[in-house]
Amino acid sequence: MGTVLTILIVVVAVVIVVYAIATYNGLVRRRNEVEEAYRQIDVQLKRRYDLIPNLLEGVKRYFRQEQDVLTEITRARSAAMQPHSPREQAQAEARLSGAIGNLFAVAENYPELRSERVLLDFQEELSSTENKISFARQHYNDSVQAYNTKIQSFPAVIFARAMGFTEREYFEAAGPERESVTVSYD
Repeated sequence: MGTVLTILIVVVAVVIVVYAIATYNGLVRRRNEVEEAYRQIDVQLKRRYDLIPNLLEGVKRYFRQEQDVLTEITRARSAAMQPHSPREQAQAEARLSGAIGNLFAVAENYPELRSERVLLDFQEELSSTENKISFARQHYNDSVQAYNTKIQSFPAVIFARAMGFTEREYFEAAGPERESVTVSYD
C-alpha cells in the first residue's frame, strides 16, 4: 500500500511540474508575442515620423504665414517619439494626427501647394502608413487579448500571478482622438 501511495504521489508531482513548465512556457510565448506586436507598431510609427520632416521641408516656403502649424507638427512629432505606455502613445499619436490634419486644412488655402508633388506623395505615403499602423495596432490588441485571457484563466492564473505575469494594456485612443487623419484635395 505504501509503494502504491508513493508512486501515486510521484506521478501527481510529475504531472504538476510538467503542467507548471508547460504553463510557464506558454505564458512566456504569449508575452513575447505581445512585445513583438508592440514593436511592429513602433516600426510603423517610426516610418510616419520619418515622413514628416520631408513634408515640412516641402511646404515650408508656402507656410511663411502659418508657422504655428509647422511648429505644432514638430512639437507633436517630438512628443510622440518619446517612450510611452500604449495609452499615452495613442494619445500622443492622436495629437500628431490632429496637427497633420490642421496642415492639410490650411493647405486648402494654397491652390498651388495642393498640386505639389511632395504633398501628393506625402498624402499617399501617409495613407499607406496609417493603414499599416492600424493593422499593427489590431495585431497588438489581439496579442494582448490572448495573453490577458491566458493569465486570467484557471488554473493558469495561479502560476501566472506567482511567476510575475501581469495584464497588459490595450492600445486604444480616447474620445474624438480616435479619428484618423483624413486627407482630401477635392
